[in-house]
Amino acid sequence: MTTPNADVGDVNTTALPTATLVIFGATGDLAARLLMPALITLRRGGYLDNRFKILGIGHEEGDGKMLRDKLGSFDPGKGGEGDGEKGQAWDELAQGLDYLAGDFADDRLYATLSERLAGSVVFYLAVPPRFFGTIVEKLADNGLTTEEDDAYRRVVVEKPFGHDLASAKALNAKILSRVPETQIYRIDHFLGKETVQNIVAARFANTIVEKLWNNDCIQSVEITAAETVDVGTRGAFYDATGALRDMVPNHLFQILATITMEAPANFDAESVRDEKAKVLGAIRTYDRHEAIENSVRGQYEAGRVAGREIAAYRDTADVAADSSTETYVALKLLVDTWRWAGVPFYLRTGKALGVRDTEVVVTFRDVPFASFPSTRNADLPPNQMIFQIQPDEGIDMGILIKRPGLEIATEQATLSYRYDKAELADLTGYESLFHDVLRGDQSLFQRADAIEAGWRAVQPFLDAWAEDDATGPEPYAPGTAGPRGAERLLERDGRRWHAIVDRVEDKA
Repeated sequence: MTTPNADVGDVNTTALPTATLVIFGATGDLAARLLMPALITLRRGGYLDNRFKILGIGHEEGDGKMLRDKLGSFDPGKGGEGDGEKGQAWDELAQGLDYLAGDFADDRLYATLSERLAGSVVFYLAVPPRFFGTIVEKLADNGLTTEEDDAYRRVVVEKPFGHDLASAKALNAKILSRVPETQIYRIDHFLGKETVQNIVAARFANTIVEKLWNNDCIQSVEITAAETVDVGTRGAFYDATGALRDMVPNHLFQILATITMEAPANFDAESVRDEKAKVLGAIRTYDRHEAIENSVRGQYEAGRVAGREIAAYRDTADVAADSSTETYVALKLLVDTWRWAGVPFYLRTGKALGVRDTEVVVTFRDVPFASFPSTRNADLPPNQMIFQIQPDEGIDMGILIKRPGLEIATEQATLSYRYDKAELADLTGYESLFHDVLRGDQSLFQRADAIEAGWRAVQPFLDAWAEDDATGPEPYAPGTAGPRGAERLLERDGRRWHAIVDRVEDKA
């Protein structure tokens, strides 16, 4: 799980094993916005040498110049049009970039690929999910996934991997009937983020943390992924997906697994993925009544957020006028293991909220007895450890100290660490993942059993909502923390959400 330093030019690095990167869907937004900036950063750091090649594939007619022009026109700050080191890295990558137009279901495309490819190859599926199974089948049937002793063939699959448990199992079965698990890299860019990987370091490199990391000391855990953006131009995709499918069984569950996993015997890929699969498999599966009781779904109305006016979700282009798709979801989950028995995990994610904020809040239990004069346990706020994933990246630890003065009274103090914004400025999260794909390290990639365990945990919510569709999601105003029902979800446990509306906005 090696991560490139943001200023990798100052680090002694060895170029990764050379390969050809074949990007299906190379003319799409993902390639320009996230993949190419990550590759530029790796090239700038010396991880990719002159033998590294990129072959883009798409339906759009064109040639290598067309793709170079399209990718070269993106954000100059990422090396597209700018001068200097980043611009040079793009120029060097562009020399090895070519394009092939074709139909993803046409065997002639794969016959041409067979003629053009030799040595180690990474196939990156930056395409809509409906093409995943087809492309893998065609690659395998045309001999393109066959590995030789001195060359590998790897397939990177983007999310969403399925839209429910049945479809995820069917897609896994389809892919694994052609290509073994050791060649499949199911990608989740959240796992490439420095701040998510830092959870592992904070837990397993510090005795003071790991000794407290259990239900004896921890009262509850919150995982939040709040966005200020609305659905925008993604109405067709989002109306068929919703907040639960889009964020929970992948991004939020991967954070949950990182928080809850047992220490692996060692940090090889299979040991890490074994431990994550165990805890995802231990998430309690609710019945219909429990699913309704432990979930809240919301949908934003028209209003103002982040200084702009937005239309109601149902008035968004390509969204049904009577849509019951949720743009916000909050869940209460339980992980049935000895370490976590009885500890509630509260998850929430939504669009058009007041603040952009992704964080994990670990709340520790109250002290057994407060013996200070005129102080009750209820007067003492709990200790909290907060992993701020974005935008104010860092770790906070809240403790109580004596307030200055003649009387013994307490006040809260925060021990904080913040990442240098400059160190993270060029990192998209994909740098680590590309690095590990080329090295053959699957630690940060999801395995079939973990994917299915995640869908198994959310399937009761999907089923219950489908049966109870007449109720629909609760409306909420843009620029707020979400629907009132989310507050009630915690209030019945005597708790409140950590306030996201007070978080610092991204100043980078």
